Amino acid sequence: MCIYDQLQALNIELPPVRTPAAAYAPYAQTGQLVFISGHTASKNGQPWTGKLGKTMDTAEGQQAARAVAIDLMGTLQAAVGGDLNRVKRIVKLMSLVNSTEDFTEQHLVTNGASELLAQVFGPDKGAHARSAFGVAQVPRGACVEIELIAEVE
Repeated sequence: MCIYDQLQALNIELPPVRTPAAAYAPYAQTGQLVFISGHTASKNGQPWTGKLGKTMDTAEGQQAARAVAIDLMGTLQAAVGGDLNRVKRIVKLMSLVNSTEDFTEQHLVTNGASELLAQVFGPDKGAHARSAFGVAQVPRGACVEIELIAEVE
């Protein structure tokens, strides 16, 4: 199944690239690697705010991370000239989870993004290295921020 068939089967429509909130580019490419800048979680066009372990639970955090993955794929699509079939593999994610000091399930929150990428790109192209950190704050009070590195043709 091609990537776009999988997106359609999952009822996912990729958004356009968001305008950066500060002085950075949404993506950069060097050689065959595309680096997608950190994307914060949003819900209904607004920052998806919250702190894991205080105002949000792991399941809601996973939903937010999944939403970030959809935004990341929209930006990745723009970075590869509109054709996600040019993606050879997702190389790495780095996830920053806005969480309390005693919250320890950042890795489970980030599964919301990782599992969706594996569904869309398949087990070979979608499997990736990953880091998931708990942080005191994320820009605009968002609950999750994730950046992505992909290898492209």
